[in-house]
Amino acid sequence: MTLSYTDIERVPRHVAIIMDGNGRWAKKRTWNRLRGHREGAESVDIITEAARVAGVEYLTLYAFSTENWSRPQDEVVGLWELLGDFLEKKKSKLITNRIRLHFIGHMEHLPEKTREKALRVKRETEANGWDMTLTLALSYGSRDELICATKAIAEKVRVGTLRSEQITDATITEHLSTVGLPDPDLIIRTSGELRISNFLLWQSAYAEYYFTDTLWPDFREPEFLEALRSYAGRTRRFGKTDEQLGG
Repeated sequence: MTLSYTDIERVPRHVAIIMDGNGRWAKKRTWNRLRGHREGAESVDIITEAARVAGVEYLTLYAFSTENWSRPQDEVVGLWELLGDFLEKKKSKLITNRIRLHFIGHMEHLPEKTREKALRVKRETEANGWDMTLTLALSYGSRDELICATKAIAEKVRVGTLRSEQITDATITEHLSTVGLPDPDLIIRTSGELRISNFLLWQSAYAEYYFTDTLWPDFREPEFLEALRSYAGRTRRFGKTDEQLGG
């Protein structure tokens, strides 16, 4: 299905999505959880293409958190195998659509085979330029990210390459794994949960949120279009009043 985005007056530059509900989607159908993850991968493909068509420049997907390592081992192993196969399968499509693959999180924690596949696809999608960046958050947790950034900044202060009075919000931003990416304008969470689950805590300070009851495997182009329309109808004040914004 291809829908029109021409009626959306303001498309977010950066959309981030907490993809939730794969397991519940599968359970409702008495299937195993990996079946849900496979169907969720199809939503990734569809929403990535929809974002590209809509004019989104950056799409960030929360694919695997630092806490997800505690899930049953067979599910974790299956997820990494699914990711590697999915990226190899979709590589040509990403290149054709000029979509660069990017990662945040502890890539060193991934199984070697999956990590090698992922980094190879990343390099190939970066080779000839891009119009959109697809970032996958893998073994990612925002609190951990902030701890790592704090340690790096503290070390610079210790060795004298940075003075404490020089530390600003920009200093912290420059030490996060998302350095080089703009802050998200819109964060979408599927499955009806109303929490942010340790995702982009610093970066989302002024993001607009969109929550939907739709489970991630059922979140397709019509649902994405509705989220963009909701965003377009909002006024982003960044601490200012309507009068200051000319309203």
